[in-house]
Amino acid sequence: MLPEFDNTEIAFQYRSNKELKRAQFLFSSMSSPTLTNIGLGLTKWAMAWNLPIKSLIRNTIFKQFCGGETMEEAAQTADVLGKYGVGVILDYGVEGKEGENEFDRAVPEFIKAIKYASTQKNIPFISIKITGFARFALLEKIHAGGQLSEAETAEWQRVRQRIYDICGAASRYRVMVLVDAEESWIQQPVDDLTDDMMEAFNKEGDVFVFNTFQLYRHDRLIFLQQSFEKAKAKGYLLGAKLVRGAYMEKERRRAEENNYPSPIQPSKESTDKDYDAAVLFCLERLDYLAVFIGTHNEQSCLEAAAYLESHNIPATHPHVYFSQLYGMSDNISFNLAHSGYHVAKYLPYGPVKDVIPYLMRRAQENTSVAGQTGRELSLINKELKRRKQG
Repeated sequence: MLPEFDNTEIAFQYRSNKELKRAQFLFSSMSSPTLTNIGLGLTKWAMAWNLPIKSLIRNTIFKQFCGGETMEEAAQTADVLGKYGVGVILDYGVEGKEGENEFDRAVPEFIKAIKYASTQKNIPFISIKITGFARFALLEKIHAGGQLSEAETAEWQRVRQRIYDICGAASRYRVMVLVDAEESWIQQPVDDLTDDMMEAFNKEGDVFVFNTFQLYRHDRLIFLQQSFEKAKAKGYLLGAKLVRGAYMEKERRRAEENNYPSPIQPSKESTDKDYDAAVLFCLERLDYLAVFIGTHNEQSCLEAAAYLESHNIPATHPHVYFSQLYGMSDNISFNLAHSGYHVAKYLPYGPVKDVIPYLMRRAQENTSVAGQTGRELSLINKELKRRKQG
């Protein structure tokens, strides 16, 4: 059964009127670039001066886009979604840490999340960022082909051990790990590490490790195809998390400042074309890979669901998952789940002050992506009207 993405009763069945009105206020605010930029500037300033704004953030944008400050709070949010057939991806959303002690502390947090996820039917994934336990400058140097010092070589080995420990735990506890993409100028070592982990753990029909392919880069469709051929040649299954991308403005600005060709697609149409081609490429090869379709684009989701239905592939196929971010596109997530498809929401958690970078990206994304905020608002308004009339 194909989903109907305009069904707001199903989309917001887990939200109270109070929660919907909070979301209505937030998306109304984010529809104004001026208001959003002022809000982001004030937040940075207040955090820098240690002003007491934590409770304001926690009760507004944090509640909309995050599962809680601790894994236990995130688990309660996951339980609510699970009642409607929607799974979650536990995402320890702490970013921007530096130092070996901080990196070493992150690994047990990821393994703790894996162990907990293994006990819960509706938490099939955790998400990790290599920059959560590796120094950005080290990744940048490796990507550029720089010669590592003895100390840097030892540092890189510690990074390899950290991801091996995380993916090894995921394999033992049978939980899937999504390795996030990073900026293009540090992506190569991330790809290499993830390929090694897939080779080590994606065996005998099981896919525990997924690399992320950002299709707003014009080279990623070819890279997906090359990754598939590499996996096939080496005898492991590819895990492909497909997204459009998250660093577009930063990438274009850096390319311009450093006078090199931008890695970003020339248009949204080009991105959409490559994204849908990547989804089709994966759906045609489900015996050899698992695909994670991470998108807020209704058409992409509908086409993927239609392909499965027309080829008699069950909606519950273990190698196909759909995903959207928590707090956004509930009309896609809940209607897909209602139609029987595997769906998982990205559910970040962590101390409010530590997930501020993530929340700022969400605010900027909703302001900059054409139509995103307007679509969210129209669906929320439609549901509030339906409830009032009902």
